[in-house]
Amino acid sequence: MSNKNNENFAPTLFGDIFNDAKLFGKNWFDKEFGPTFPAVNIDESNKEFNLEFAAPGFKKEDFKVNVDGNVLTISAEKKEEKNEENKRFTRKEYSFNSFTRSFTLPETVNADNIDAKYNNGILKLSVPKKEETKTLPKKEIKVA
Repeated sequence: MSNKNNENFAPTLFGDIFNDAKLFGKNWFDKEFGPTFPAVNIDESNKEFNLEFAAPGFKKEDFKVNVDGNVLTISAEKKEEKNEENKRFTRKEYSFNSFTRSFTLPETVNADNIDAKYNNGILKLSVPKKEETKTLPKKEIKVA
């Protein structure tokens, strides 16, 4: 019997047993315990950029919206503690949920007038453009 096969047997066996990718699927740990970011939709109009974040379960007080230079940062943090006491036991549950998203703003925005509203699990930000950078509507010019 070759030593080469015996040397590979143990690492392969233990590698297969303790390989979370084979047990739970690829990147299982990251999906279950890694950071989660809310989905965001970004729409640009002639006057502004509109950002919508799907962030259910938060309160408007949980959000922080900051502009530092040309970086817009949206973050939220929610902590919850539930205590249940009975004659025979005490149960405590803790919940913590947070996220941070940052976006580099173009020079065309007026960061002083950003507006944020949270309603029904959706955080909406309106980022207006500066007056001088608004594009004129398309028009056709007749050639004479």
